[in-house]
Amino acid sequence: MCAVLLLTLPLSAYSKDLYRYTNERGILVIHDRITPEYATKGYEIINEKGVVTKIVPRQLTAEELAQRDVKEQMAAAAAAERERLRKWDESLLLRYSTIEDIEAARERALRDLRIRVSILKSNTRSLKQQVENYQATAADIERGGGTVDVQRLSAIEELQSEIAITERSIFDREAEIERVKDEFQLDIGRFELLLELVKLRRTLLATER
Repeated sequence: MCAVLLLTLPLSAYSKDLYRYTNERGILVIHDRITPEYATKGYEIINEKGVVTKIVPRQLTAEELAQRDVKEQMAAAAAAERERLRKWDESLLLRYSTIEDIEAARERALRDLRIRVSILKSNTRSLKQQVENYQATAADIERGGGTVDVQRLSAIEELQSEIAITERSIFDREAEIERVKDEFQLDIGRFELLLELVKLRRTLLATER
């Protein structure tokens, strides 16, 4: 009776998943367990119906992992560049209709920066003139046998410090002018490419018709 009961039990009552892998002789085998040695080489898990339920790939070597990381980094960089170009194109097409629009925007930006530089240079000349006046007065005092007061010397130092700060601002603004020129030139080049692409698409559409 026990034997009959065992035979009548469903298969799932005592079945378990099996492992299919290639052994050291290159032979495909199926077993109810797998050692770590073979597990690292990849295997398949098979259920009681012989259906593959999971495929576990082999463990990558250090070199393969490094190559995978490089490929992933390259793919991420390429995706970031595509997104950057997409946003750039979208911005250009929203802001400008022609190359002349970009050139006009460039001239406005440069004009504002040049005005700032002009004001800073004028301030520098004024500050230097004040320093010269203080220094001339100090020289007269010393020639007359007197001693230049600390307040006057401090004023000269403060003016010289302000001159240095202003000259640095002039340098920064002039560098910004060159940067703006370069950025607008890149915009013009990219916009010209977009116009060429639009023209090419229109040509292709006309040909298809």
